[in-house]
Amino acid sequence: MERLPDIAQAERNMAEANAQIGLAKAAFFPTLSLNASGGYKGASFANWVTQPNRFWSLGPSLALALFDAGLRKAQSDAAIAQYDQTVASYRQTVLAAFQSVEDNLAAQRLLSEEAELQQAAVTAARRSETITLNQYRAGTVSYINVMTAQANRLAAEKTARDIRNRQYLASVNLITGIGGQW
Repeated sequence: MERLPDIAQAERNMAEANAQIGLAKAAFFPTLSLNASGGYKGASFANWVTQPNRFWSLGPSLALALFDAGLRKAQSDAAIAQYDQTVASYRQTVLAAFQSVEDNLAAQRLLSEEAELQQAAVTAARRSETITLNQYRAGTVSYINVMTAQANRLAAEKTARDIRNRQYLASVNLITGIGGQW
């Protein structure tokens, strides 16, 4: 079921929300950076290119926010809440996938039973048509009875085909629900 696109997307969203928690927690720590600069300094333009007017500097810098009125804590709490929301969404997506599989398994079982009963009805309708046709040939019933028996047989066969089509559809939905492969 991990191959389903909606489950994979929900899992990626959950991982992204988890990374946002890490970013929010990192804001509590100081920032250390290494800076370098260089250039020329002088009172007149002609003196800029001489050696004494050149300067450079290299050094670390450390930055830490001392007071932010609870901004970092609020951002951390918001990231955790977003993560909780994506976890709930992921769980809902997985549960919906399991429900789809379970529904299609139940449909397969019920349609199989229904197909057996309908096949018995088709057999009975064919037998009724044969008996009615023999009675017509013997002259004991009218042709309207034969047409009624044929209509009943055709209706039973159509219902059997409809059940078979629903079985195929449930099979396709089951295969889709488990990720596209057996």
